[in-house]
Amino acid sequence: QVQLVESGGGLVQPGGSLRLSCAASGFSLEYYAIGWFRQAPGKEREGVSCVSSAHTSIDYADSVKGRFTISRDTAKNTVYLQMNSLKPEDTAVYYCAARPKFCDSDYGTYDYWGQGTQVTVSS
Repeated sequence: QVQLVESGGGLVQPGGSLRLSCAASGFSLEYYAIGWFRQAPGKEREGVSCVSSAHTSIDYADSVKGRFTISRDTAKNTVYLQMNSLKPEDTAVYYCAARPKFCDSDYGTYDYWGQGTQVTVSS
């Protein structure tokens, strides 16, 4: 069974850090680009970051550049999103998604999705 499972969300104060994990089962992430997306209440889903299958390209939304870092551990079949200097506007449900090889900003082109993990940044 093909599955993506996110974890690591939670409540954090502004300026704090979280590390999200996206673990795959039933297929190898090695051949897939993995994107992180987020959706806040009443807002459109937006791309946060993406890493291509061969790690040849990494993209970040302007709003998270310099604060978030995406990485992948092929041996663990897992992709991570390290989030530092968190702001209240980062509050959202975060999803990871997979598509073959290359990143794409259109979330409709992703084949597999996780269930999402809530990130809340608040004092």
